[in-house]
Amino acid sequence: MKKSLFSLVFVAVFGFTATASTPIDSEKKEVKVSESKVTWKGYKVTGSHEGTINLKSGHLEMKGKKLTGGEFVIDMTSISCSDLQAGQGKEKLEGHLQSADFFGVENNPTSKLVFTSVKAMNDSSYTVTGDLTIKGITKPVTLVVSMFENKASATMKVDRTKFDIKYGSGSFFDNLGDKAIYDDFDLVVDLAL
Repeated sequence: MKKSLFSLVFVAVFGFTATASTPIDSEKKEVKVSESKVTWKGYKVTGSHEGTINLKSGHLEMKGKKLTGGEFVIDMTSISCSDLQAGQGKEKLEGHLQSADFFGVENNPTSKLVFTSVKAMNDSSYTVTGDLTIKGITKPVTLVVSMFENKASATMKVDRTKFDIKYGSGSFFDNLGDKAIYDDFDLVVDLAL
C-alpha cells in the first residue's frame, strides 16, 4: 500500500511538473496588410525622396507575448513617391524606381524579409537579424522591432548597393556631383496585427 501511494504521489508530482514545463507552441499572428504601412526614404546630395510600398503578406511568430520570428513579402510593383505631385516628376521617379536601374520590378515583383534571430532588448523591443531578398539577392540585415498590443513597428537602414542597385552611387561612379544618390535608404514599417 505504501509503495502504491508513493508511486501515485511520484507520478502526480513529476507528471504535473513535466506537463507544467512543456513549452507553449508558437502562435502565428497574420499581419493585416490593408491596415499596415511601409514607408521608404532615399537620400541624394540635393535632398531626399520618400514614399510607400505595400505589404503583400506577412506574419509574426509569438511565444506568449514574446516575439520569436516573422516573415514578410513586399509588393515592389506598388512603390510610390509621396513627396512629389502628379505632373511634377512623380510618375517619372516611380517609373525609374521600378526600372532595372533600381528595383527591376518586371523581373522581381516582390521582396522578402525572413527573421533568422530575435533578441529581446526589453519587454517590448527586439533586435532582429533577418535575410532580406531584393532583386533575387539575399543579404543579412539588422532591424529593431517594437511591439504594442496589436501593433508592431520596425525601422531599418538598407544599403542598396548590396542588392546590385548601383545607379547614381558615388561608391561606383566618379564625377556625379550633385546627381549622386546615397547608398543607404530607410524603411519604417508599421504593422497592424
